[in-house]
Amino acid sequence: MKLNARFPMLVLVWLLFALAVPACSMTEVRELPEPRSGVVTDLAAFEEFIALAPTPEEFRQVYPDVVLILPGDIATREFRTDNSRFFADLDAQERIIGGSFQ
Repeated sequence: MKLNARFPMLVLVWLLFALAVPACSMTEVRELPEPRSGVVTDLAAFEEFIALAPTPEEFRQVYPDVVLILPGDIATREFRTDNSRFFADLDAQERIIGGSFQ
């Protein structure tokens, strides 16, 4: 008899769990700008994009021709003046929050 009394409670807990699991695995889908080939020439548009705090993958999707250097990456220190290499600063979630062209 006790098993029968607990059955509705178990069903309720199972349903709540089933509804909660998809909410925990939310993947953020953000609308990104169209890919921009070549080096960065429009700095205002680039700064707007960086203000979105993109992930490194999103950066590479939008700016496929710009070399992205992340903290810890080994890179040569030659001087480039064409905005073709971006040294990124990351936040705790590993999103790009700033950086500089070098």
